[in-house]
Amino acid sequence: MEVFIQMDYSVLSSVLKPPRHDPMTYPLTNHDYDRYSGLVRAIVHDIAEVDVLDYPRLDVILRRHSLPEGGCFSKRMVLQVYRKLCADGMMELDPTIVEKLQTKKTRTISGVAPVTVLTKPHPCPGKCIFCPTDVRLPKSYVDDEPGVQRALRRDFDPFQQVHDRIHAFNRNGHATDKIELLILGGTWSSYPRSYQEWFIQRCMDAMNGFEQEEESESLAQAHAINETATHRNVGLVIETRPDHISPKEIRWLRGLGVTKIQMGIQSLDDRILDMNNRGHSVAQAQTAMNMMRAAGFKVVLHWMPNLYGATPESDYEDFQRLFDDPNFRPDELKIYPCSLLENAELYEYWEKGKWQPYGDAELFDLVARCKKHVEPYCRINRVFRDIPAQHIVTGCTKGNLREHVRWLMEERGESCRCIRCKETRGATINADELALRVIEYDGGQSDEQFLAFRLPDERIAGYLRLSMPRDDQSFDLGVDALKDAALVREVHVYGRALALGVKGESTAQHLGLGTQLLQEAEKRSRDAGYRRLAIIASVGTRGYYGDRGYHLDGTYMVRDL
Repeated sequence: MEVFIQMDYSVLSSVLKPPRHDPMTYPLTNHDYDRYSGLVRAIVHDIAEVDVLDYPRLDVILRRHSLPEGGCFSKRMVLQVYRKLCADGMMELDPTIVEKLQTKKTRTISGVAPVTVLTKPHPCPGKCIFCPTDVRLPKSYVDDEPGVQRALRRDFDPFQQVHDRIHAFNRNGHATDKIELLILGGTWSSYPRSYQEWFIQRCMDAMNGFEQEEESESLAQAHAINETATHRNVGLVIETRPDHISPKEIRWLRGLGVTKIQMGIQSLDDRILDMNNRGHSVAQAQTAMNMMRAAGFKVVLHWMPNLYGATPESDYEDFQRLFDDPNFRPDELKIYPCSLLENAELYEYWEKGKWQPYGDAELFDLVARCKKHVEPYCRINRVFRDIPAQHIVTGCTKGNLREHVRWLMEERGESCRCIRCKETRGATINADELALRVIEYDGGQSDEQFLAFRLPDERIAGYLRLSMPRDDQSFDLGVDALKDAALVREVHVYGRALALGVKGESTAQHLGLGTQLLQEAEKRSRDAGYRRLAIIASVGTRGYYGDRGYHLDGTYMVRDL
């Protein structure tokens, strides 16, 4: 058996393996638990003896303790039985065992479990020529995107979508105590407000452990329950358009519990926006950006190269304005090269020879040049829309565009400075090596500070976004909690998602970095003359800030300085 430990996994994978029982296909019964408990105890014991559980070592252990009926356990099955043994008091839960058995580790490597849900189809206020149209789906989505398929299976039911994702994370060994809820489906602000409120309430009910037939009395009650729930909401994200943002909309979104807004600007050129029927102007995008930042929201902008009327050079100039113009400077960014789908109006333009996609090499070069201009306070979440290749009529179908761009930049001796490229993720952290670095920049109608704990190689272990509104803002949000206040727009500490109360000895999470960042923000706000500090806190984080001297004022956690 030792030979398997020495083998390269590429060789091992070619060896015919016994079939493994998958509880997703064959649900375990109480009889199964009784039969398998002794074997799982032995498997867990062997796993605990291994410092690094790679595939060859795991395969040896699973073969050593094979199923009575033949075949091997899957990691998911071992986890399922192990969790039940711990719940029944037969074994003590060891987080390191769960981590070793975890599958799809990168899903929660940023510290939280992201749960994506999709709203039902609804008429979109936009008439963009590049958006695909399918009456069964929200505008711009296709039916075999993973998130869309999950939503279709559940008929867009918010409760079931959240419930299913939480259980999927649990089955794969991920902690789900801290959940970021991402609501997709186009322009959220165009849906009836009654639907918006009900949708989020039902998402909260699922996080709060309700059964399908149970429903909280109101969104306010669901929020209150979630403050101490098993699955706490630590971030709530929606998508909207620049022309739907106003002080009234800002207050509504905060009442729903929204903390991050994804906004499609697509281009910073009014001519290009008009040619593509976007229906809003650059000036509206600037105003919306300043309002959202003044309210404390984290802002994710969507930018699209290769739109109708654009060229690689005009796109390159357009991208630079994202960071040259203080009225933009996003916290996060998604780059979505325009893809041609047959059910989009742009298809007719292509057939008539009015539009052509950039070639792969041309696109790689453009994105590589653009990435050089990304500031260290911004995170590039995506560089390509997750559209299955079979839907793209012509043009780039490289789902791994980010890797191609990285390889090209490495060939040129260049690198990207964005947050995603500098995250420590699940790496071992020596707290003594961390140093606090601060980037100050003009946010249009606020002074922004990005506070980050960095390692000597510039990797980020945790950061905080501090916003100091100016007195001459051109709008009044009408939010009393924000008067005379500086704002904390985000606190994020990296490391694989850990259960609440579990200390991470070698990763950044739960090392006290969040508290240190908060204390530094308080000092800086006090020195700048602000009387209070307000935090745009998700309902599931109110307890965390309450323990640190903050109290709820409206929808913000605040503290007098």
